[in-house]
Amino acid sequence: MGNGIIALAAALVMGISTIGPSIAQGMTASKAMEAMARQPEAAKDIRSSLILSLGLMEALTIYGLLIAFMLVAKI
Repeated sequence: MGNGIIALAAALVMGISTIGPSIAQGMTASKAMEAMARQPEAAKDIRSSLILSLGLMEALTIYGLLIAFMLVAKI
């Protein structure tokens, strides 16, 4: 019974930790493209901020993956 619960917890961790950042990355990229279209002269600054924020969002997914690996290692 304990192994099944840990496996379910690992699956939930992966699912939840990928849904949030993926939605946020899509919204962020959409708004950045919109901002670059409105102000092409600021595209360089917007792009650098976009890459930084996407990297931080991706770190959340990697933390979820790490937690899932730790849970699977307990099985």
